[in-house]
Amino acid sequence: QVQLVESGGGLVQAGGSLRLSCATSGRTFTRYAMGWFRQAPGKRREFVAAIRWTAGSTYYADSVKGRFTISRDNAKNTVYLQMNSLRPEDTAVYYCAARGAYLADLRAEVAYGYWGQGTQVTVSS
Repeated sequence: QVQLVESGGGLVQAGGSLRLSCATSGRTFTRYAMGWFRQAPGKRREFVAAIRWTAGSTYYADSVKGRFTISRDNAKNTVYLQMNSLRPEDTAVYYCAARGAYLADLRAEVAYGYWGQGTQVTVSS
């Protein structure tokens, strides 16, 4: 079984920064891509960012482009989400997700078969 464990969430003031981490463990798993999604209260879960594990290609939602950066550490089997210039509207539970095979579009929830439990990010105004 593949396990994804997020960490790094918390409370921060608007304009501040946080770095989320997502560590992968469990059975041998060939990562093709990993992504970050978020879900605010009363809203649907939405795409935030994704990275193709080997190529390093990155993709971002327009709402976070220029503020958030996704990266990965192969040796640690970990993906990160560096979040800068945080806004109150970034408040949500953030989830990491993993996919094991090629897919062109990494922005949809259904593209991912493995999910973490989520970590809360709260941005105060």
